[in-house]
Amino acid sequence: MSARRLRAVYRLLHCGLHIGRGVAICAFVFPFIDTAQRMAHVGRWNRRLLQVLGITVRASGIPREGATLFIANHVSWLDIPAIISVRPMRFVSKSDVRGWPVIGWLVACGGTLFIERRSRRDAQRVVHLVAEALQAGDQIAMFPEGTTSDGHGLLPFHANLLQAAIAVDVPAQAIALRFSDASERISSAAAYIGDMTLMQSMWAVTSASDLTVHVSVLPAFPPQGMARRELAERLRADIVARLERGSDEDVR
Repeated sequence: MSARRLRAVYRLLHCGLHIGRGVAICAFVFPFIDTAQRMAHVGRWNRRLLQVLGITVRASGIPREGATLFIANHVSWLDIPAIISVRPMRFVSKSDVRGWPVIGWLVACGGTLFIERRSRRDAQRVVHLVAEALQAGDQIAMFPEGTTSDGHGLLPFHANLLQAAIAVDVPAQAIALRFSDASERISSAAAYIGDMTLMQSMWAVTSASDLTVHVSVLPAFPPQGMARRELAERLRADIVARLERGSDEDVR
């Protein structure tokens, strides 16, 4: 067996043990601690997950404190642990993820809100849930592309869920994500697209050499006076500009 395959097998086995640890924390620790303590566990667990998978995080910018709607481009299932490694927060995710064995349950334990992407009625329900969470002081992140891309460009942004930030007048902050590895500035190993299964993606990720996720947190701004489509275009333009310019090399 090649060194590359041995490395992937080792990482996958280690990942399985780490997922088991997450299950134990959710089952036996979470029921007895408050939300802040849960989020601290979520942050530590996701940072360790990326280490286990052999992924380095390079982060720049500072997420604002307090209620904020974070908007990011979407490349991979790794996007969530990458963002959480910088700042633990809740996410809006497609309902399919809830059905993933074990992983879906772990994601739900982290406070994720699930949405049926093809249902306009469900989008309205989630807008209300996000608005309530923001009013309560939570930080919520979402991926307005609605699906993953190959990392070489952005898909159009869906603006519906952004109405939550406008409705409760909470700042929006964009996050630009880019994955690179030893051979590609924009890593194909990280992309989770098309008919690829989760296991195929995990094999590609664990087989990669020097896989790095660049997390660029851009300046926040209030959405006052903006329509949701205008807000979506502003956030998308910020992310595009950042990805075209490249990422800072600050490491956390």
